[in-house]
Amino acid sequence: MHAEADDEAHYGQWRASLAALIATPEALMEWQNRRYRFAHAVGRMLADPACGQPALQGPVLYGVYLSGVGLAYVGQTSDARRRLKDLPIGESHHLGMTVPPELWEKVVVIQWPVLVPTLAKAHQRAVSSLGTEVVGLALEHLVQVDRRPPLNARKRALDGTWRDRRLETSKSRGATHAQLVAPLHQAVSDAWQALETAQCPESMPPVQATPAGRAVFPSKIIDRERHAEHWSR
Repeated sequence: MHAEADDEAHYGQWRASLAALIATPEALMEWQNRRYRFAHAVGRMLADPACGQPALQGPVLYGVYLSGVGLAYVGQTSDARRRLKDLPIGESHHLGMTVPPELWEKVVVIQWPVLVPTLAKAHQRAVSSLGTEVVGLALEHLVQVDRRPPLNARKRALDGTWRDRRLETSKSRGATHAQLVAPLHQAVSDAWQALETAQCPESMPPVQATPAGRAVFPSKIIDRERHAEHWSR
């Protein structure tokens, strides 16, 4: 009961704090401005050119990390520029509505097509024969099976509840083709590990990028803005 009471207290604090932030029409508009500025900045770090690497386009895998949780969500898209810029805004994705991007510790993005040429010719042909949509779904499935991100563990039901996903027995397109992309999955895992363990740079923007993808540190934007504000007083 103690934990439940704490949950209710935190929920009440969250509601009260948000209510105070939007207590007037002017405050509401400023809150909207602040949220969108931040989400826009995160979207640009995720998709635009960074660290000498070009903008991300086409198919990618991505994972969002939360402090105290670790990897919380894994997704994929065939249109990196659109999806990654929308991800923190949340207009067409539930993640930004469930956990606001101000709380995202890190986002890892893997541009998996650049890894295909590193595979043996037979594996390259297998990937090519499947098409990018199916390969993206298969890689997403394999990463979810490997890493068990909690926000992928359930799906919404029509009655307002949640139902567990059974990844091992899934009959989805990604699951049924997963073994055909196993060598690519290994290359993705290696690239993911390298970016997952990358340290946030001291300079702005807080991004580390390689030809295979990038790691973005959204929470560091707020930390550094607060630090700059403190020392400018």
